[in-house]
Amino acid sequence: MFNMIEENAFKEILTYLTSELAKIRAGRASIDMVEKISVDAYGAHMPLNQVATLSLPEPRMIVIQPWDKSVIKDIESALRLNMTDINPVVDGDTIRITFPAPTEERRKELVREAYKRVEETKIKIRQIREDISRGFKKQKDEGEMSEDEEFRKKEELQKLVDEYNAQSDKAGERKEEDIMSG
Repeated sequence: MFNMIEENAFKEILTYLTSELAKIRAGRASIDMVEKISVDAYGAHMPLNQVATLSLPEPRMIVIQPWDKSVIKDIESALRLNMTDINPVVDGDTIRITFPAPTEERRKELVREAYKRVEETKIKIRQIREDISRGFKKQKDEGEMSEDEEFRKKEELQKLVDEYNAQSDKAGERKEEDIMSG
C-alpha cells in the first residue's frame, strides 16, 4: 500500500485541522484557547500552562491560578495582548475569563471560518496526493513499476484521499454542531 511517511502526512494534516478548529471559539471556553499563550515570566517566554493551573469550572469560563502569585500581572498582560476581544478579571490569586454567548450572526460567521479551515485541509490533502502521484509516474517512467501497477496504486491513493476528506468533513460538521448549539 503506502509507506508510513505518506500516511503520516495525511494524519498530520488532520491533526492540524483538529487543533485549528479547537481555536475557533463557539461561546464555550476551552483550555486550548489559552494554554500556549506566551507569558514573560522569570526573564523568559513560557507557555501559560507552565506557569499556572488552567481549569473550566463552567462551560463559558476559564480560571487561571498562577503557581507563583508574582506573575499574575504578567499573565494578565499576555492575555490582553493575545486575546484582544476578552477581558480577564483578576480576582485575588486567580484570573477569570468569561466568554459571552455569541449572537446568531456571529455563530454563522464562525461556521464559515470552520469550513474555510476544512477546505484548506482538503487542498493540502490534494497537494499530497499530487506529489505521491508524480512519484508513481516517475517510477513507471523509470521502469520500476508497470502501468497497471501505477493505475492500481493511484486508485488506492484516491481511496485514502477520499477517506481523509470524509474525516475532514466530519470534523467540520462536529464543529458546526458545537458552534450552533453553544
